[in-house]
Amino acid sequence: MVDPANGLDGVADVLVTDGRISRIGPSLQAPAGAERIDATGQVVCPGLIDLHVHFREPGQTAKETLSTGAQAAARGGFTTVVCMPNTQPSIDSASTVALIQERARTAAIRIEVSGAMSKGIQGEELASIGSLAKAGVVALTDDGHCIQNNDLMRRALEYARQFGLPVMDHCQDYGMVMNGVMHEGLQSLRLGLRGWPAAGEELIVARNILLAEQTGTPVHCQHMSAAGSVRLIREAKKRGVPISGEACPHHFTLTDSTIAGSAEFWAGDGAELARRVFQGHPLPAWPVYHTHFKMNPPLRTAADREAILEGLVDGTLEIIASDHAPHTESEKEVEFDDAPFGIVGLELELPLSLMQLYHTGRLSLSGVLEKLTINPARFLKLSEGRGTLSVGALGDITVFDPEASWVCDRRDTASLSQNNPFHGWPMKGRVTRTFVGGQQVFSR
Repeated sequence: MVDPANGLDGVADVLVTDGRISRIGPSLQAPAGAERIDATGQVVCPGLIDLHVHFREPGQTAKETLSTGAQAAARGGFTTVVCMPNTQPSIDSASTVALIQERARTAAIRIEVSGAMSKGIQGEELASIGSLAKAGVVALTDDGHCIQNNDLMRRALEYARQFGLPVMDHCQDYGMVMNGVMHEGLQSLRLGLRGWPAAGEELIVARNILLAEQTGTPVHCQHMSAAGSVRLIREAKKRGVPISGEACPHHFTLTDSTIAGSAEFWAGDGAELARRVFQGHPLPAWPVYHTHFKMNPPLRTAADREAILEGLVDGTLEIIASDHAPHTESEKEVEFDDAPFGIVGLELELPLSLMQLYHTGRLSLSGVLEKLTINPARFLKLSEGRGTLSVGALGDITVFDPEASWVCDRRDTASLSQNNPFHGWPMKGRVTRTFVGGQQVFSR
């Protein structure tokens, strides 16, 4: 059992009664009639939490629904997720929050809702933050968009603080990024694609640091991809600024050279991965301009990838999230310039994190899991002991085998979409069971 919140890392039993953890200890005597589950050789940990997913409901249910997204989350070991507000209509009113909460009641896992900071996530006028708070949103964000008006962002932070809501921000300076579709650098020059410079992220990270320092409102910078962003957050945290950041597995595994095709990636930025991960396995092949590698923010250089990993190791980046962004095949099967940004990620988030952080010796198992359990729970102020295995906490539990070897097949998914760039990759580590409130919602 590994529970970073309580410093638990050892062999033990856990008893769940009436949906809550009632006892933890070695060699527990189970009550008569209790269901016994043997997890010998596996890891039992708090149910994983992802504070950044796109389930597309309402309005885009051909890509994903609350039900299918929840099933994908359960397969990935996640018991709580937070939906982003860039739906159609956007989640900028109490009525839309209520709609999602009602539909989420029958989902396999716990689905929390984030509310938009601005009306229609257009960045022009504040949403009714007080009404959203009363409706039960757990955070505010315009994810998918970024408020460009600095004064409006300041006011949003001031209102958020009044209602005790954390703010999560998609860091993108539109004037710098313009219509870029991939990282601006050598590869974009070679491929003739419009560049998305790292400074387009770093400028907003710097803005958020200044405003968090001024207002005292916690600001969480989503899906960090650039080395400069990590450096800015690290320096600000040393001054006590209430700033935090998250990393996504695709940003600490892949680089922009993937867009130049598989041969380019495996010969260069992916060479170490090929040696370490693909022992005896054929290297997956993909063409130049493959749209499954198009995401926002974009994949960046090997140096940026290393900086993200270092930020996770030293605690600068406290949270791992998927930015699960499903799209249909027809949307992705177009020219690179015209394809939407985003990939699915919930079912591979834990294996990729283990592959890049635990199996490389960069972090302990507890160090990886804290970024997927207690850290997001604390940031969002989630109730009822979520993110822990504390006695009295909800019986949200994940069981996984950190040594299990398997090969990713993008067709083997609970999601409605298959825009997965890791098709054909060998993985190490796999979820075997997921429990929500003591009820098994997934079993391999």
